[in-house]
Amino acid sequence: MSELIAGVKAPAISLKNQDGKTVKLKDYAGKKVALFFYPEDMTPTCTVEACNLRDNYALLQKKGIEVIGVSPDDEKKHGKFIEKHELPFTLLCDTDLKVMNAYGVWGEKNMYGRKYMGVIRTTVLINEDGTIHHIIKKVKSAEHAQQILDKWGL
Repeated sequence: MSELIAGVKAPAISLKNQDGKTVKLKDYAGKKVALFFYPEDMTPTCTVEACNLRDNYALLQKKGIEVIGVSPDDEKKHGKFIEKHELPFTLLCDTDLKVMNAYGVWGEKNMYGRKYMGVIRTTVLINEDGTIHHIIKKVKSAEHAQQILDKWGL
């Protein structure tokens, strides 16, 4: 698969959310979408990122941006994460990694010299017409909402 770039159509998504409901990217046609891929619910950095988006959710919504999180976690774990941290946005379950592979965010990571496969923290900004506006590859978890706004020039 070739790497995704700005201007191309975002790969289709059809995944279950925390409530077991199927969510499709095309359901968000006509809206800006910040699709954030993260490794795991309840981990320190992922919690900082999700809470930053939660704390700035009203502003993101005011600017017309829908926030959707994607991780390999299942519905039950997503539900607990949402409840514990009062997250106002949808979290999608990509347990078989199909969407993560389509977006190129599942790959080799290196921590303390140990190589392993995992989610490469990435946010894909998708325009109202379903094309990719920008890909944030260097996510700053504690400042993520501002990164999203800056990349959209809002």
